[in-house]
Amino acid sequence: MLEYTPWLCWIIPILGAVLTPLFAKIHQKLMNYGAVIFSFMGAVMASLMVFAYPGVLEGKSFANFFPLSVEWIKVGEVQVKVGMLVDPLSVLMANLVGWIGFLIMVYSLGYMHDDPCLPRYWFFMNLFIGNMLLLVLSDNFIQLLFGWEGVGLCSYALIGFWYKDLPEERHVKWVGEGIEEYSPSHAGMKAFLTTRVGDVFMLAAIFLIYSQAQTFNFVELQENLEWCRNLANIGLLIPTLLLLLGGPFGKSAQIPFMEWLPDAMAGPASVSALIHAATMVKAGVYLLARLFPIFYLAMHTCSPNISIYFQTIAWIGGLTAFIAATQAMVSRELKKVWAYSTVSQIGYMMLTLGVAGFLTGDLVVAAFSAVLFHLVSHALFKATLFLSSGSVIHAFESRFMDEMGGVRKIMPFTFFSMLIGALALSGIPPLSGFWSKEGILKTLTAAFSVNPQTYILFLFAILTVGLTFFYSLRALGLVFLGNKKPKPEGLREAPLLMWFPYLTLAVVTIILGISAPLFLERFFHHFYSQMIPVQRVESFLPYKETSLEWVVPLSSTFMLLMGGIPAYYFYLTRKKDIKTFIGLKPKLKKIQTFLFRRWYINLAYYKIFVYPTIILSRKAYQIPELSGLDRFNNLIAKGVISLYNQLRRTHTGIFNDYMAGLTGGLIAFLIIFLLVWLGG
Repeated sequence: MLEYTPWLCWIIPILGAVLTPLFAKIHQKLMNYGAVIFSFMGAVMASLMVFAYPGVLEGKSFANFFPLSVEWIKVGEVQVKVGMLVDPLSVLMANLVGWIGFLIMVYSLGYMHDDPCLPRYWFFMNLFIGNMLLLVLSDNFIQLLFGWEGVGLCSYALIGFWYKDLPEERHVKWVGEGIEEYSPSHAGMKAFLTTRVGDVFMLAAIFLIYSQAQTFNFVELQENLEWCRNLANIGLLIPTLLLLLGGPFGKSAQIPFMEWLPDAMAGPASVSALIHAATMVKAGVYLLARLFPIFYLAMHTCSPNISIYFQTIAWIGGLTAFIAATQAMVSRELKKVWAYSTVSQIGYMMLTLGVAGFLTGDLVVAAFSAVLFHLVSHALFKATLFLSSGSVIHAFESRFMDEMGGVRKIMPFTFFSMLIGALALSGIPPLSGFWSKEGILKTLTAAFSVNPQTYILFLFAILTVGLTFFYSLRALGLVFLGNKKPKPEGLREAPLLMWFPYLTLAVVTIILGISAPLFLERFFHHFYSQMIPVQRVESFLPYKETSLEWVVPLSSTFMLLMGGIPAYYFYLTRKKDIKTFIGLKPKLKKIQTFLFRRWYINLAYYKIFVYPTIILSRKAYQIPELSGLDRFNNLIAKGVISLYNQLRRTHTGIFNDYMAGLTGGLIAFLIIFLLVWLGG
């Protein structure tokens, strides 16, 4: 039975989603606790994979045999299979998604308890978790796409969960600031359409690869690289790889697709935690990590031009990390600060995956392990930050930090959890974020001698360290310190069901940080050493301590001071009012406005793509032929609705009416049968 756990891992949460409407009809408590239990069972199945396939702890991979691989459909002479890939990467991701998803579901019992649309919420939450698990366990591109598009659909539904905008007279801004203010339904559609653009590019690349490889299977693509040579010979290898990046960049909100994620904060805090910590944005990093061994081997054995692919990942990641961090510095909305932070930290992971392509030997294994360790660390502390932020927003009935303050003693569990999350995010020792960021920065210094461009990328990364510490302390100071803001009546600590999940995640973050230097970093290095085909690369070099490793602790400490001192001065001790200080310096005011307007990137997209499309659609509607066709479609729709209204009247709920209808139908059937029989 244990050998089927990779299948049950994602099937059980999806089954829970399907059964949600039935449970809702029976009893609300059955629906609520049933949804949580199904997510728990999925997490248990993820953990049981380690016992079902114990070799995975030694770095071994399991695929392409029953029951992990089964025949699906036959297209011509090609037999298409579906299967699970159980290896160190998929097992890590499945457990991360499963257990963090479960804790978020527990949190939802308290956070969403009085929402009138709970059946829809539980349905999409379990469907979200199930599709993400399907995505990370799939052994081929086609099956992965089912999960990939599934999480896209669920994100659209959950970001726009509160699709009914509040009345204007309440003056509540859903998300965004100033001119960039969007309703939940708009934000959900924005996320859906933006990620779909990237997915179209990725889909084109997948079929270009299949045209030469005749397989979608990841293991088979790595074992036989002839497809790579064929694409290179016809000049399509680099275009294919660059098109492939559209999907991961879209899902993980990297330049040029980064603007959808901050606006996704229109959804519930639990949804934000799920998207940012365990699902959706991690999908892009996962896919690039899954493909890394394939393209790393191909670059060293087939085509050196693949270095362009790794350079693109590195530069996009570095620029995104820096730009998003600057945007977080000025945001007024608590969840948006952590949203910008997610974009920035995913940029760190992308940056390291790109630079790792130029390393060899143990260095590349160390870089790959650093990315995945930071992914785990980020998932834990980011879930902590979003869930604790949800409790604060729930207590203050406001999303804006300048309307909060002075609740450090009133909400001690929430304060402690957000403090641990913010310090881990900033890379403060001995928390997990310190060790994972140190590994990333060491990767960059190790690549100095290989690729001179790494100096600039290191500069982006190290500047982001200071910016991250600044906006983290700023958020803590505005939310929990000070006593000037009038507090809502009855403001108190969140209930147990809400604070227990994020306090648990905060404690795990501490444990992860303490265990990292003792054994965890070595375990990660050993865990992933067999995934990277360094033995098949001719330029294999043993790991060497670089003479520039002293740069990492020195520069990190300096940037932490550069970010921490002004944040401490303006937001923790409140010795000077930041608004007054900026108001006296016109240049700083202009910089603040520039960052506040998100570098005008979002506004540019609306002016270039969104507004012209709306104007064209309105113009097209005024064309007689098109408007006539539209009216014809509306007429058909009205006719169907009218027919439906007439038919529904036949369902009276009276037993005698149903028996009369049944008898009449039976008589009509017998008459038709006799007429046909006599005619024959």
